[in-house]
Amino acid sequence: MKIPTEPIGSIPRSAELIEAMTSQPNSDYFKKLLARETELTVREFEETGSPVISDGEQSKSSFVTYPLQGLSNISNGGMKIEFADGHSRQLPLLTEGPFRYGNYAVQYLTMAQKFAKVPVKQAVISASALSLIYPPAGIKGYSQSEFIEDLINECEKDIRQCLEQNAFKVQMDFTEGRLSLKLDPSGGVLRQFIALNNRVFDRFSGAEQKKLGIHVCPGGDIDSTHSADVDYTLFLPELFKIHVGNFYLQLASEKNKEKILQTIRANMKPGQMVYIGVIDVNNPKIETPEEVQNIILEAARYIPVNQLGTTDDCGFSPFCDDKSTSRETAYSKIKSRIRGTRMAEEKLS
Repeated sequence: MKIPTEPIGSIPRSAELIEAMTSQPNSDYFKKLLARETELTVREFEETGSPVISDGEQSKSSFVTYPLQGLSNISNGGMKIEFADGHSRQLPLLTEGPFRYGNYAVQYLTMAQKFAKVPVKQAVISASALSLIYPPAGIKGYSQSEFIEDLINECEKDIRQCLEQNAFKVQMDFTEGRLSLKLDPSGGVLRQFIALNNRVFDRFSGAEQKKLGIHVCPGGDIDSTHSADVDYTLFLPELFKIHVGNFYLQLASEKNKEKILQTIRANMKPGQMVYIGVIDVNNPKIETPEEVQNIILEAARYIPVNQLGTTDDCGFSPFCDDKSTSRETAYSKIKSRIRGTRMAEEKLS
């Protein structure tokens, strides 16, 4: 029985690319550098033996804000997200309507496909994450309900363009899901987030939903997290109500894997693929293939093997300026994931 394995998305960027992205993102030099770095990343990714790759998110300033790049109707001062090590990231605020994306993920997919010899998947940001840019005080002449309709349309467009460009999978990043339980332990905000994202996913056919996925983790930035202290087992039952075929679940960094796997078994549905995280991206230690294999064998006690896949807990550099992990470490960890998955396959055959 084959066990599929996929990455989440980002690969650490070179110092030269980070400098150019943060200082001269509209220059011809940057555009040429970006093409060169994407080609290099695709080649290096393929050399790991990965059967599916991404573009390493080399073009994105961050996994969450790429649709906002270049927009003139946003400003600073949005929601601040605090990480366990004391640093924070802050979302922008929308200043006027209508809301439209400044960039769509298909451009990153198309560039990677020019260089790739294996299938390429594409990550997109969730509607729920972008819903947070609407200011609490409102916008004169542009209601929140009007904004939400525009947001759903734009999120659908972002996904559909990638499907039409033959993305292997389109994965929605939903790291705010677990965080929402920290902000609202009653689960009301989480249920609102899931309902909003399902309004997007319900615009796709059943066959299309099988190519769509959702990724969750407690945040991963500069080797720190924003919601690892939230009980994962309170989040997972709601998560499996999302209308997609693929669930990419952080697991490697969790201390009580058995409890989490029991919760997954109790809530997953027939036809849903569960990709468990077997690589802790916030830990500099490189997992051995044997360690990866052991996580998979434990998971196989709870998840049917024909619904089981493997992935990394998160991307290795979701924000462009995150230098906490080297490219060499990221690729070594990916190689261990691939080798460990093959070893588990053989054991489970």
